[in-house]
Amino acid sequence: MFRKMRRSKQELTEEECIDILINEPRGVLALLGDYDYPYALPMSHVYVDGKIYFHGAHKGHKLDAVKKHSKVSYCVMDKGVKAEDSWWYTFKSVIVFGRIRTLTDNQEKTDKLTCLGDKFFPTHEKTVEEINRLLDKTEVFEITIEHMSGKIVQEK
Repeated sequence: MFRKMRRSKQELTEEECIDILINEPRGVLALLGDYDYPYALPMSHVYVDGKIYFHGAHKGHKLDAVKKHSKVSYCVMDKGVKAEDSWWYTFKSVIVFGRIRTLTDNQEKTDKLTCLGDKFFPTHEKTVEEINRLLDKTEVFEITIEHMSGKIVQEK
């Protein structure tokens, strides 16, 4: 169903893709938005147990798009390495295709927000404080991965 990578010599292993999803903090989520236009937005994410999680508000374009159509794409790039004495970078990227859903169980939301917060906040205590303050105002989204590919790119 999903296309094979055209430049297979540049293809990353599944382990390399997962490493990028775990270690990089942000990606770009692509949804089917208003009037069937693509809607892509930067997101901070966490990869847990083979799925990708992020948070958002109870209202807005993202939530409306998720409710309308569950198929999504998510792209993550590493920081890359600049070639010495040159303009170009070598970087790795991962593209995920999958289905998105909004979590409804408060314990599940809290568990995933804890993972997300612990990735970004300086202490676990700060994570807990923010979850307690904002849980009732926060949606948690889960991407179940149906296909994932990654590649290494040299811009030259």
